[in-house]
Amino acid sequence: MDVDGIISHRSPDCLRNFIPKSMGFPPQDNATYGDSLHQLTGVFHNFSCTIIDLLEDKQANRICLYLRARGDTVAGEYLNEYMWLLDFDESGEKITCSKEYSDTALARDFFPKLAAAMTKRREQSAS
Repeated sequence: MDVDGIISHRSPDCLRNFIPKSMGFPPQDNATYGDSLHQLTGVFHNFSCTIIDLLEDKQANRICLYLRARGDTVAGEYLNEYMWLLDFDESGEKITCSKEYSDTALARDFFPKLAAAMTKRREQSAS
């Protein structure tokens, strides 16, 4: 994953917002988003996103993407669906705001399983 490349497409003040807010994740500035992507590169392997649908509003400089993600982890295969709403600057080159909705049931069920598998792997490596 090219984290620097991803961040380079974002305006300096861009925030990544997670939806729904009930998930309890605060918005991420570019530095925090970059840090989280770097952490994920060690956890997810063979990660890919496939665009299923795309809506574009050229007048509003906004797109909406429906994506499916797939990756391999120590806890098994990761399959998720996302809706990303991306706002762009007037030039259409930089993302100024991102709102990301993911499958909340998957997040609730998969990420604790992933955390447990990673803890177990660290414990086994330490012994």
